[in-house]
Amino acid sequence: MTFAAAGSLALALALSALMPLQAQTAPTAAAVPTLEQIFRAQPYRGADAKDAAFSHSGRYLAYRWNPFGEPGADLWVHDTRTGRTQRVTSPQVMAAFEAPEDLARFDKKLKQRDTEWAERQARELAQQAYLRGDKVDLSQWETAAIETLKKELADRKAKDDAQKAADKAEAEAEKQAMAALAARRAGKPAPAASAASAAAASEKKDDKKDDKEKELWELRDELKKKLAREKLKPTDLYPGVAQFVWAHKADELVFQYRGGLYRWRADDKAPAPLVATQRQLRVVAYAPDDAGIVFMDETRVLRARFNQAGVQILNRELIHPDDEQKKYRIERTVISEDGRWMSLQASAPRLDADGKPVPDAGRKVEIMNYDERWATAKKVDREVSDDKRSIKPLALYIRAVPRAGEAPRKQPAPVFTNAGGDVWFEMSEVAWARDGSHYAFTTWEREKELLRVYIGSTCPRPAGTPAAPQGGAAGLGSGPAACADETAKPELVLERRGDVGHEVVSVVEPRFTPDGKSLVLALDEAGWRQAYAIDVATRALRPLVKGEFEAYEVVGFTADSKAMFVLANAGDTAAMNLFRVDMASGAMQALGAPGEYHRAAAVSEDGRWAAADAGNWAQRPELKLIAVDGKARTATLTDSTDKDWAAVDVLRPERFHYANRHGDRIEGYVFRPAGWKASDKRPAVVYVYGGPLNDRHIVEVDSFQNTAYLFGMYMAARHGYVMLAVDPRGHSNYGRRFSDANWEHPGEPQAEDLEDLVKLLPAQFGVDANRVGLNGWSFGGFQTQYTMYTRPDLFAAGIAGAGPTEWENYNSWYSGRTLGKTERSKPSLRRFSLLPLARGLKKPLLLVHGMQDPNVLFQDTVNVYRALLESGKAPLVELFLDPDGVHGLGGVVKPATWHRKYEAFWLRNLGAAAP
Repeated sequence: MTFAAAGSLALALALSALMPLQAQTAPTAAAVPTLEQIFRAQPYRGADAKDAAFSHSGRYLAYRWNPFGEPGADLWVHDTRTGRTQRVTSPQVMAAFEAPEDLARFDKKLKQRDTEWAERQARELAQQAYLRGDKVDLSQWETAAIETLKKELADRKAKDDAQKAADKAEAEAEKQAMAALAARRAGKPAPAASAASAAAASEKKDDKKDDKEKELWELRDELKKKLAREKLKPTDLYPGVAQFVWAHKADELVFQYRGGLYRWRADDKAPAPLVATQRQLRVVAYAPDDAGIVFMDETRVLRARFNQAGVQILNRELIHPDDEQKKYRIERTVISEDGRWMSLQASAPRLDADGKPVPDAGRKVEIMNYDERWATAKKVDREVSDDKRSIKPLALYIRAVPRAGEAPRKQPAPVFTNAGGDVWFEMSEVAWARDGSHYAFTTWEREKELLRVYIGSTCPRPAGTPAAPQGGAAGLGSGPAACADETAKPELVLERRGDVGHEVVSVVEPRFTPDGKSLVLALDEAGWRQAYAIDVATRALRPLVKGEFEAYEVVGFTADSKAMFVLANAGDTAAMNLFRVDMASGAMQALGAPGEYHRAAAVSEDGRWAAADAGNWAQRPELKLIAVDGKARTATLTDSTDKDWAAVDVLRPERFHYANRHGDRIEGYVFRPAGWKASDKRPAVVYVYGGPLNDRHIVEVDSFQNTAYLFGMYMAARHGYVMLAVDPRGHSNYGRRFSDANWEHPGEPQAEDLEDLVKLLPAQFGVDANRVGLNGWSFGGFQTQYTMYTRPDLFAAGIAGAGPTEWENYNSWYSGRTLGKTERSKPSLRRFSLLPLARGLKKPLLLVHGMQDPNVLFQDTVNVYRALLESGKAPLVELFLDPDGVHGLGGVVKPATWHRKYEAFWLRNLGAAAP
């Protein structure tokens, strides 16, 4: 499928047969939900199912999920044969392994969460009623909270007073006893107890002083402290299962829950505990014979057998070959499926000439907090493009997994090292062939623009000699095979320098086919991130798919290695589908429903079943079970959306695309109001992001983004606006031409595409060309400002949220691969600063930011605001700040409040709709 557009700037509405989104009747004004209903305190959507994975037999599908409204992600297992689904864990099931105090805390905090949601919703509704002129007591929640606080303070004081009285009485009794003892020894009568009553009288007088009630301002201070103490943290709620691993053959799994490992076998009614600790554990793999497991804590790789007590440490501390005091810390361990081999990726501390640790790369920047009487600063990590890097020395060890009870062997030399230092070096996780005969990994050196792929062998042999038999099944039960080399260096099998593609390095992810004959990985050889195969024997490279689409997320293979399963946007850039690909011919068969976006997919080893979170604007995403042969009907396994969503879902967008001046196809969607006609002259707002971000963009058929989608729906339904969202050049998932468009001129390609869109709006969308606004967040906040400064007459007004205005101060992991060449010696990205451009502003601009944003620093908005004031733009620019907000806000400014501000801004600057 080709996505490059041809022809002139002609609009084509794209409601095709591949996108069967249901049409809707436009709502009446009375039926349009309020912003408080749309952005209610409790989200309408629960969490998606996570980590779906099939058992070896393919009969069972396990996943982590919980129904709408429940915290955490429990373990669920679906039986594809019977169609039944079992909830393996729940708060009630795991209560058998929890301390009563933890259970009570989970229950208490869950009630607190629900109460806070209800109170926030009621408060936001009341605030709007008050503004409409209704008689509403806006202090009722504070009054109730203070009354509760006063009772708590009184109870605490009574308890403290009782304890003090008891302590005093005990001290007085002890004093009298000692006095009586002294008198008896002196032959004198015991002294009278008059002192006790005097002390009691004095205490009573003091109590009257303490009983003076706190003033209201003092109670408010106390309430603020209480709310800060009791603020919900992620660990306060029941977490559910963190991770699970299926057995190699048996229909059973081991999962991790709160520092413990548990075993579940098909048909078990409840899980059985294996290891209970207070450490962070992670299951690595089952034993080859499924009779035990390998797992990790913070630093060690451990082995345990189900029928034996105790554990065995598999990875001793790693010693730096040049310095025995410099121990490597193991960061990643991967064990081959046959259990015979493991890779250990480790790093060592960097030390200076005096043996002292070298500081980490980057710097600490201060973020101001204004929540206390006096402003305070907290420090957050920041690494920018001109910071000297401090990468730790890295080493890769390949080790045969020792036999049970085997004495430790001598540490082998690493097979691969990197000295670290002032470099940008990244290394992928190691991938193993199923039989442990080969392993592979990739490296990326940003400054050199150098991508390398390595394949190593655990049984290297001279070229032309037949492979030795991999006999003597080893791993957890026996020893390594006769042919076992822990020190053979891996071979460099592919090198690409320069023309690599900025967005491919994070998705390369090498993996072997089941037969071990091919290494499959994602490359950008032809302008699109797609799956390629390297022949392990010949090192030949070949593409597995062809066409102008993205297909880099390989999900699995058939057992015979003849077919691959991959997520791809072939046919529709806004809807990833799951495809079965013939490894020989490249023929592709779509497995999921057309027009649905498929994410987090899994495929059974026998190739019969697939699963994915899939949905669209008409049917919100749920975990779906798909029969690969198409003979069984797709089954929906989860229900993650509140039924009340139906009352809010009053209008859906239509897809469209247009060709820009260069012939590129630009995707978008539009909300059109009731009674819309092409001849109208309505106000319109365009939402834009514009930056590359791995696989995400705005025009996705399962995305209900707060501003682009939900607020767009509201403004169209309530105020008759035409609300658009577009993906100009600069976005990911449209090929390298788009994702690399920012390089050395960020913002300019997007501004061109927006300019081309605006030309179409009057004739094609019924829009008044003089009443078009622009809005974006993060990179979109930068893009909005760039466009309004460089094309000051294009848009009538703009809203820029949390936009980076000084790229030299942004995180180097993003800026160095997205914007342009950087220099370690100076902040050269300042050449892309918006501050010198700000003088070009002619139309109203609202700048929005969370003042405690650790991602795009608040100073970026402060500094561009200063530049705007210095250039005489004070009448045009205004600030809307969240004192406690971070990058997505989330402080005192809630989504309903935030979009109320947007609504008022647009109505004031673009006016009411007048068809």
